[in-house]
Order: sequence, then C-alpha cells, then structure tokens
Amino acid sequence: MSHPILSEFDIVFAGGGATACVVAGRLAACDPSLKILILEAGQHTFNKPIHVQPYQYPFNQAPTSTTVTFNIGNPSPRLNGRAPIVPSGRCVGGGSCVNFMVYTRAPASDYDDWGVDGWESENLTPLMKKLETYEVQPGLPTHGYSGPIRVSSGGCEVGVSDEFIQVGTIYHKREYADDTNDLQTCNTYSFADFWLMCKRYIDGTTGRRSDAAHHYVYNQAHNPNLQVWDGKRVKRIIFEDKRAVGVEFTSDPVSCPDADQSSSIARALKLVVISGGAFGSPTILERSGIGAEAVLKRCGIQQLVNLPGVGENYQDHNAVFVPYLAADEVVTMDALWRGESIVQESLAQWNSNGKSLIAQNGLDSKIKWRPDDEELKAMDPVFQPRWREFFQDRSDKAVAVFLAIAGYGAQLSRPLILPPRNYMTAAYYTLYPVSVGSVHINVTENGKEGMDFTTGFLDDSSDIVPLDFGYKKTREIFRRMASYRGEIAAGHPDFPEGSAAACREASGPVDINAPDIVYTAEDDEAISQFHRDVVQTAWHSLGTCAMKPEKDRGVVDARLNVYGVSNLKVADMSISPLNVGTNTYSTALLIGERAAMIIAEDLGINWVDLT
Repeated sequence: MSHPILSEFDIVFAGGGATACVVAGRLAACDPSLKILILEAGQHTFNKPIHVQPYQYPFNQAPTSTTVTFNIGNPSPRLNGRAPIVPSGRCVGGGSCVNFMVYTRAPASDYDDWGVDGWESENLTPLMKKLETYEVQPGLPTHGYSGPIRVSSGGCEVGVSDEFIQVGTIYHKREYADDTNDLQTCNTYSFADFWLMCKRYIDGTTGRRSDAAHHYVYNQAHNPNLQVWDGKRVKRIIFEDKRAVGVEFTSDPVSCPDADQSSSIARALKLVVISGGAFGSPTILERSGIGAEAVLKRCGIQQLVNLPGVGENYQDHNAVFVPYLAADEVVTMDALWRGESIVQESLAQWNSNGKSLIAQNGLDSKIKWRPDDEELKAMDPVFQPRWREFFQDRSDKAVAVFLAIAGYGAQLSRPLILPPRNYMTAAYYTLYPVSVGSVHINVTENGKEGMDFTTGFLDDSSDIVPLDFGYKKTREIFRRMASYRGEIAAGHPDFPEGSAAACREASGPVDINAPDIVYTAEDDEAISQFHRDVVQTAWHSLGTCAMKPEKDRGVVDARLNVYGVSNLKVADMSISPLNVGTNTYSTALLIGERAAMIIAEDLGINWVDLT
C-alpha cells in the first residue's frame, strides 16, 4: 500500500521526548543546514503554563491529562491482583515537561557498571557538566556552569523540609552534606539553608521549569530546518533492504481526534532515530518487524530481524507516598494545588521576579539512604543476600531515597479526596530493585493493537523489604517534626484494632527521644499488604532496548545502532542496560548529549562544543 511522502529530511526522530530534543537541538546547532524532523504524538509545550510553571506538575498526572500516557500493566499476584498504572511523558519534551523537577544524579559507578565502550563515567562526566548551569554553588568540580539546563533551589523555602533535615540528622543519626549529587556522596541529608536545599530543574532567575524542549529546540525557532510536528503517532520504520529510509506515521487520535487517520511517510536520507522511551521505542521496533518471533507472530507482523531482547529488561524504581496532617501555620503547596486565591498573588510575584510558590515543587529535602548495621538487623533477612551481593561494598549506591513533600502527594492507585487543610507527604523509593518486566505489542480481542506490559514490581521477594523499612523509618521522622499533626489513616496500612501502630490525628509531634513504635508480626503483615496495594512507578521507566551485546539480549550497540539493520538508532532511557540510582531525567539528558556526539561523528559533522 502506498502512502504520500510529505517531505524528505536528513534525520527523522520517531518520538519527541527529552532525549530527542537534546540530540536534535545539539545537531541543529552544530550544522543548521541539517534538515531534522521530530515526530511527536503529544502536543507542543511551548510557553504553556502547565509545563513552565513548576507548581503545576501534579496536574499532568490527573486522570483526564493528555500530557502523559497512562500505561496499564498486567495484573500481578505480587500486587494483590492489581493492574499497575505507569504514566509516561506524552508531549514535546516528554518527561522533562511533566516530571517533578527533582535534581539528582546517579553515582559515577552506575555508568561504569554498564560495561559499554565509550559510556564509562570518565567519558560521561564532562557531558554531565556540559548540559547544566548549576546555580546553587560555584566552583564545584563535578558540576557545570554554562549549559542549557538550569539547576537552582527554586522560588522560595518551605519549612517542612527544614524540619525533615533537623530530625533526620539528630534522630536518624546521619550527617548533612551540601552536595549529594557529586557522583559519589551517599547516606547524608541534603538541605542546610535556602540556597543549599534540594536542587531542582528550575531556572533560578525566571522561576520556570528547565526542560529539554525549551532549552534545546524551541530556542532554535529561527532555524527552519529544525521542525517539530506534534500530534503525529509513529506507526513503523520504513526499510529498503534492511536500511532505514523513513517513518510511517498518522495523526494521533488523542492529540488530533478529528484529524484524518490515513498514513503518511517522512523520508530520512541519512538516519532514523527512535526516541519513544521505554514504552514507545520497543513497540515501534516490533511494529517494524524487529523483535522476538513469538511476539511478532501473534500480532501478524512479518519478521525482519530476530531480536528477542526488544521489549525485555523493563526496569523502574518502586515508589510509595504516605500522607500526614500538617500544622495550620506551616507553608505547604496545598492551597495552590487546590486553586485557592493564593495562586493569583503568587503568580503576580512570579511574573515580577520569578519567585514565590509558583517556582516550587514542594520537595526541598532528601536523603539517599543506606541502612546501617542496626537497621540491617531490623530488616527482613530476605534482603541480606541482596545487600551483600550488590550494596555492601559499594558505598556510593543508595538503597532508597527518602523525601519530604510539603503538601499532599497522591498515590496513583489510591488517591484520596481530602478536606482543605495543610498536609505533608513522606515519599520513599528504592533505586535498584531486582525485579524486571517487559513491554510488547499485542492484539486485543477486537483486533486492535494493545500493549502487553508487565512491570515486575515486587516479583523478587527482596524488593519489598526496603519499602517496609522505609515506611517505619519515615514515619518515625515525620512524627518528630514540628509540623506533624498525625496520620491520614486511609493513606496508611490497615493496622489491626488495638495496634500500637494505629494511625490517628495528633496535637503535635512526639519528643525527639521518644521510643519508636513497636510493630507486631500482624502490623508487619499490614505494612507489606499496604505496599502490595499501593507501590507504584517512580516515573523512571527504562531498559527495554538495552545497550548490550546481541547475545545477551541487547538491542543496540555502543553507538546506538539497532542490531541487524542500518541507518537506525535508538536514543532514550530504553537503552539503559541497568538501573541507575537517580531520578532519570539527568540520565535522559546525558544519553542525549552522548548520542548527539555519536551521530555527529557518524555523519562527519564538525562537532562544536556548544553550551
């Protein structure tokens, strides 16, 4: 069947998320004559308040949102039969325009663990510095000060985070560090004063979100050769003798519900880059005939290349959000998120000087946590082998991150409708869970394309142990914070009647030296069941087009080439062969910078060290 060829380009990107914006933007800046096309199913994000005003980030997760795709996983017995929901960015800029803006970086050793030539930390650290302007502290050797992505402390301070640090350093007996993102520091609290608090991807001058779309692509609107077509869903890659020559696409039914759904083709004279993320990239490959024989056969797709690693190796971080009542006088994000009158006052200040709660995400403090000997003894022994094999001798690798959110952070699986008042939320997520899943296409009963998505959450018995401990430890920290006014029982485990752990409203915190809650075996079971009911994605999906040897179920080589074909690369978080101990935006940017260098070298483009 023939389709109209709309135009020819040098490079066509199938997907317009964070990494695609970095690669396309860098290449266009190096060679403005390159004709580059980005095809994105979602809509443009340019100057839209929901994307550029930091406080609005939770609204992208609303059930009616079209800026993310809600990927529904298969029901799992490990999740008490629940079908988990994993949102992924669905707009120009992808996750960089909808994420929580939390600035973290993986330990350098994570990249060395990949064991991939050219991707060692010594080669990547200069790129980490190149991509950022670190506005927080000058002169730090692992940070950059002239890159496109701004990192700052945001618009103003919220007191909940100061309390979290104060209690954490005294009660939890951990030190404080100014910079826990120096590629090695771990197991310390991060905050101090306003200028040293939890860092964010927010421009410290304008108070705007610092995303890949605005800082790599939209800032080159003067270049007519760099084009972004939004509302275009990529169906498959077009090949001639296993050489990628174009992309077939149609109008996206969500972004453009009234548009013609017929297919068109964009020709690529030099290269096609798939950049659809952990969900989009493997499914584009499979629709193009690249993948495991069994998957393609059940969908009636003729196999072009037998590549069984496509869609395998799905990984994420396991997150839990637990709500608490907060004092009336403490500053939280709740009034803004409810749309109360404070929004207009805050917007006026933000428009004037880039400050106010508009330039806030409510996450000012964290700890990259590793258990000490006492904590290890208190944890279920099932975790001990994992500790010894992976963590014990790697002091830079945290088991989990503990965060304090100044406001109510809803659980994806069990959101609550709460009366208007102040709240605070304990968030904790594990960084290196053992369990893995998969993402594949399938055909539904009515003959339409669907997704066969298995998260793998909690499949390995060791993965739930740090979560169970995380609940207990963060609860002890929160109940000692000055703003603590009790728990919201509906957002906590269902403890047995009469339990010492029962949740209730309180008039104030317990003493810093108060004894810890004593949990019975029944209480512990309630905590585990709670986690199976609510554990969710941390929005950090990766790994489904792994950069590994083909014999090890890899999909791309060290230069991002898809095995078995030519002129086709993948560049996004799906290439990560192993998990990374960070909020993954930093790694998505890094992959983009490295991919731009690789493509420039392959195409003989004079690489200019632009910032």
